[in-house]
Amino acid sequence: MKRRYLTHPTRPIELKAGMTCDELLTGLEGCSFQARALAHAARIWTGALDEDIIVWLGLAGAMVPAGMRKVLVTLIEHRFIDVIASTGANLYHDFYETAGSFHYLGSPNVDDTKLREDKVDRIYDTFADEEGFMSLDRRIGKWATKTLEERPYTTREFLHLLGKEANRVSKGQQGILSTAYRKGVPVYCPAIGDSSIGIGLAEREPRVLFDMIGDVEETARIAAMKPTMVIYVGGGTPKNFIQQTEVTNNILGRPVDGHRYAIQFVADPPHWGGLSGCTFDEAVSWGKIAVDAKQVSVLCDAALALPLVAAAVLTRRKGRKRPGIPQFTF
Repeated sequence: MKRRYLTHPTRPIELKAGMTCDELLTGLEGCSFQARALAHAARIWTGALDEDIIVWLGLAGAMVPAGMRKVLVTLIEHRFIDVIASTGANLYHDFYETAGSFHYLGSPNVDDTKLREDKVDRIYDTFADEEGFMSLDRRIGKWATKTLEERPYTTREFLHLLGKEANRVSKGQQGILSTAYRKGVPVYCPAIGDSSIGIGLAEREPRVLFDMIGDVEETARIAAMKPTMVIYVGGGTPKNFIQQTEVTNNILGRPVDGHRYAIQFVADPPHWGGLSGCTFDEAVSWGKIAVDAKQVSVLCDAALALPLVAAAVLTRRKGRKRPGIPQFTF
C-alpha cells in the first residue's frame, strides 16, 4: 500500500549559467519546501491569467521602501493585477518615491537614538529622511484642501485623485498610484488613517470624510462580476478586506463560491491566531476561498518571493499584456 505515496521522486535542480527566473522556478517544481511552493505560485498565477478573471492584490508590509515599487508598476501595466487593496504606508511611500525622493540602504545594527538625533527614520535595514516625510505630510494636506470637495469619498475615489497628482508631479518615475490612475485600476485602502496619508490629511480644513462602507459595497460588486484570483503580499487589513468580499456578496444575496485562485507570500505562522498567517484551508470554512481553489501559501519574505515569481510569470507570458477588465462603473 505504501506505493501509493511513493510515486513522484524529487528531481534535484540543475543550475546553469544564465538561467532565467522561469527556468529556475521550473527546476524547483521537483524540489521541496518553499522552493516547490514558489514554483507552484508561478504556475498557478500564469495559468490563471489565461482565464476571464479578476485578479486582486492585497499589499501589506513595507514593500515600497524595500524596493518593490517598479515590480508592482510592471504588474499593473501588464494587467497581471486588476484591483489593489493596500496599506496606506505603501501608498504613501510610493507617492514619496514617485515625486523624486528616496529610501536609503541602511542597517538594523545601528544606534537608533543617533538616528533620531539626525532625523533619520529606520524601516529594519532601510533609512528615510524624517524631514522629507514631514514635508510630504504637509504637501498632502495642502493638496487635499485645494482639491477635495466637502463630501464623503470612497478611498478608491480619493486614491484616484491622489494618483492623478502623483502622475502630475512625477520626476521621471512611475509608481503604484500614478500607474493605477493611468490604467484605470481601482486602489482601495481600508485603513487609510493608519498611515502618513492620514497624518497629512489631519492638516486639511475642513476635515476629509471617507465612505468606508462605500468601499465595502464597491469591492463586493467587483468580486461578483467574474471569477476571482487573490494574491496577498503579507497579510493584515488588505488581506481580510479582499477576503470579505465573498462573505459580503453572500449577505447581499449574490451567489459566489469563493476566490477560485489564491496565492500568498507570508511569513506569519497560523497557530498564533492572527489573520496574517491564516491558511487558505481555514478561509474555505468561511466561504472566502472556493473549496476546489488552486492555491498555495509561500512561507517566505515577500520581498524575495514576489519579484522571483512575478519575473517568471512575465517571462512565461512572453511579455504579453492582458486586456484587463473594462472600466468599472461605480
